Amino acid sequence: MSAPKFTTLGCRLNAYETEAMKDLAEAAGMDNAVVVNTCAVTQEAVRKARQEIRRLRRENPDARVIVTGCAAQIDPASFAAMDEVDAVIGNTEKMAPDTWKGLAGDFIGETEKVQVNDIMSVTETAGHLIDGFGSRSRAYVQVQNGCDHRCTFCIIPYGRGNSRSVPAGVVVDQIRRLEDQGYNEVVLTGVDLTSWGADLPGEPRLGDLVMRILRLTDVPRLRISSIDSIEADDNLMLAIASEPRLMPHLHLSLQHGDDLILKRMKRRHLRDDAIRFCEEARRLRPEMTFGADIIAGFPTESEAHFENSLKLVSDCDLTWLHVFPYSARPGTPAARIPQQINGNVIKERAARLRAAGESQVQAHLAAQAGRDHAVLMEAPDMGRTEQFTEVRFAAPQPVGQIVQARITGFDGQQLTA
Repeated sequence: MSAPKFTTLGCRLNAYETEAMKDLAEAAGMDNAVVVNTCAVTQEAVRKARQEIRRLRRENPDARVIVTGCAAQIDPASFAAMDEVDAVIGNTEKMAPDTWKGLAGDFIGETEKVQVNDIMSVTETAGHLIDGFGSRSRAYVQVQNGCDHRCTFCIIPYGRGNSRSVPAGVVVDQIRRLEDQGYNEVVLTGVDLTSWGADLPGEPRLGDLVMRILRLTDVPRLRISSIDSIEADDNLMLAIASEPRLMPHLHLSLQHGDDLILKRMKRRHLRDDAIRFCEEARRLRPEMTFGADIIAGFPTESEAHFENSLKLVSDCDLTWLHVFPYSARPGTPAARIPQQINGNVIKERAARLRAAGESQVQAHLAAQAGRDHAVLMEAPDMGRTEQFTEVRFAAPQPVGQIVQARITGFDGQQLTA
């Protein structure tokens, strides 16, 4: 008997859910299986998922191959048609104990091959209790799933469904449990974190949850994975200003820097809104650093439109960029817009954005020399500052602990101490 093998593609939420699936599969007594948790954010992500499935089948010819995740949720038939695949399960089904009990038994033919229901009918997100993952220093807690917005380029709501929130009491209980196990940092994760609470009684906001966690737990460091800045509420801004245990690092879903393109993307903010948020957050917390998602080559993007995105990097003083060359996703409104931009031009624009981001990273690293930082150790010789910057240590440190360090300089994309 061999334990199932799991492969995760895509976001941190997927990685979190893989850990929960491991527990469910173990409880069900599953063995001799390979599970692929797919991503659908771009066409390239879907291509990589198929490539990974074929590779795993070659390496595990006698195992059952089970495919789940956003790509499987959105297009289950195409994955079920692959010769390498034995079963396809949806994003809701993958978190249900009964699904894994059924998969652990014998298949009853083709009728069991696809278990994917309508994700839009799901109204709750369970707070799956896992012990954390990635390292013994940092744990991730899913507080929200799905998205109510319909950005024209994005397929993810069709893989994740509408927004659902984990009640605050459940979140606090899980963080206390992780705290008791020695985790010194907790990261709140979700698909659209700033929509947390809209479906709960009283419609609390993300800032309310953050303040409640900080009030009712003693976790040394709380981090927010990604937010939509236009939806930041007053309590979230208060927490940024007044709570040192909330880490000064925010990843922003910006996507573009030109107002016309933002409107065509059906985003809810304009360029000036993004700049104003960054200026205010940094006024409240001068050490605040920002990451951001930016798309290059959205249909109808002119050179002038792109220059506004490029300029946004410095206008918002962004440090950590995730740059995506535009990828048409069938089923999204943007996919129906004629793409008049040459693929090489899109790649070139993405490269220019990445180069601007790299310059920002180097400036950030250079500014840290001589400063003292509290560093959470992920390995004996590597940890991260409050701003999520990697620090390489000359002498080994205790993993999982927060150590005080004087920054001596930087090497590549890492600080040295």
